[in-house]
Amino acid sequence: MRLIRVYIEQPLAAGARVELRGSAHEHLTRVLRLGAGDAVTLFNGDGSDYPAVILELRRGAAAVEVKAVASARAESPLAITLVQGIARAERMDLVVQKATELGVAAIQPVAAERSVVKLDAATRAKKVAHWRGIAIAACEQCGRARLPEVADPLPLPDWLGRPARAGLRRLQLEPDAGRSLAGWSAGAAAVELLVGPEGGLTETERDVARQTGYLSCRLGPRVLRSETAAIAALAVLQAAAGDLK
Repeated sequence: MRLIRVYIEQPLAAGARVELRGSAHEHLTRVLRLGAGDAVTLFNGDGSDYPAVILELRRGAAAVEVKAVASARAESPLAITLVQGIARAERMDLVVQKATELGVAAIQPVAAERSVVKLDAATRAKKVAHWRGIAIAACEQCGRARLPEVADPLPLPDWLGRPARAGLRRLQLEPDAGRSLAGWSAGAAAVELLVGPEGGLTETERDVARQTGYLSCRLGPRVLRSETAAIAALAVLQAAAGDLK
């Protein structure tokens, strides 16, 4: 049976009545052709699903009643922060979408020396809103009830200058590293994965990352594109943690 999930940015509880407007209303009525009496599942990022039913449709709004609260079970036991070198538009969009589907807890875009995309203040705000929208849509599709944090972009040196949290294992991908990604991640409860942009990280950036605690890991014998490396590495980490079986 098809499960229709809708993100709404407000508190939810059993018995609550809410109105869906804007894109959520348009999607339910124009795309999915739902009507009064049809079931939907709402979520607001707090980790629970809220089964609900459409009460009525009005012009520009759908009245929905929450029927229950259900614990969602789509989160990974491994808290992963993906530190992603900003890539070109469609490639970065793909990384955000697939990283969300693969269960990351947070995505930290970083501007590295070889990043082709340069963001000014106005563009940065629009990009972050766009990426967060992609993460929301991915959560609706894949069944997650917690949104990954999509942080404001930072220059890579600024990110590397921040102290790591206690118990966090920092990993970066290098084709010639002596140990595998799965090997370094074994037993970790929280991982920070650094992936370079198109063209990869410079040797200086890698050196600085090592000095701040990043362990070098290999991911197979081939050199992968930035977006491929991120997706493949996340799958390896989640498989090693038992999230993907």
